Amino acid sequence: MRIKNASLTLGAWLAGMIFFLPVAWMVLTSFHSEADAASNPPAFTAPLTLDGYREFFGTGGGPDPWPPLINSLTASLASTLLVLLLALPAAYALTIRPVRAWRDVLFFFLSTKMLPVIAGLLPIYLFAREIGFLDNIWLLVILYTSMNLPIAVWMLQSFLAEVPVSVIEAAQLDGARLPAVLGRVVAPVVLPGIAATALICFIFSWNELLFARVLTGVTAETAPVFLTRFITSQGLFLAQLSAASIAISLPVLAAGFAAQDKLVQGLSLGAVK
Repeated sequence: MRIKNASLTLGAWLAGMIFFLPVAWMVLTSFHSEADAASNPPAFTAPLTLDGYREFFGTGGGPDPWPPLINSLTASLASTLLVLLLALPAAYALTIRPVRAWRDVLFFFLSTKMLPVIAGLLPIYLFAREIGFLDNIWLLVILYTSMNLPIAVWMLQSFLAEVPVSVIEAAQLDGARLPAVLGRVVAPVVLPGIAATALICFIFSWNELLFARVLTGVTAETAPVFLTRFITSQGLFLAQLSAASIAISLPVLAAGFAAQDKLVQGLSLGAVK
């Protein structure tokens, strides 16, 4: 048993190192010059420089990254908030006070995620063009909300299934209406699940590229679209691209680190169920 545990521990560490190696490689490349980053074999002992980060933040004469970063933050935060406001009552209705054929409703929600994104791209583009909504950050907010809502309802339904019905009935006997029940009774109990759902929706919105690439131009350009500017057909771009990727990933890493305890509790709660 001791040998088995040691083998599992060693295997877990090896798997973690394999997954972490590309990230470590990207971080190291971001601190190299373009010539050293493109060298073959790689120059592990090459001198370190901040030129890639200077180029990304515009101090080296490059484009200003702050408007795309602010657009991504606005779209991700606004869509995540709307998803939670809509998903929590829906999950409550499907769990605490289940509607008829609630399992079929859940499977219908999940089936909407199986539609290829590219299949809906052209109709959405034509519709947005007709109403003059192209290159508008609020169009992305609406799209990200609709894209993340099914998975949020599915996740929150699993978390709300752990809420004791007796607690809700006690609050209702005390005169609490539905908004008070959701805000003061249900939400504190499933707060880890809400945090896990919010973080996943935030990551999905922050990383989305296809809709942002097609439906935005200059005003509503997001960070992933801005990142594609560093990929050119001429010249070297590996160091700048790595530096930009690290800088754009920092908000997601910061959000995950800030909510790591709630995230672990929420995901563990769903897994145990």
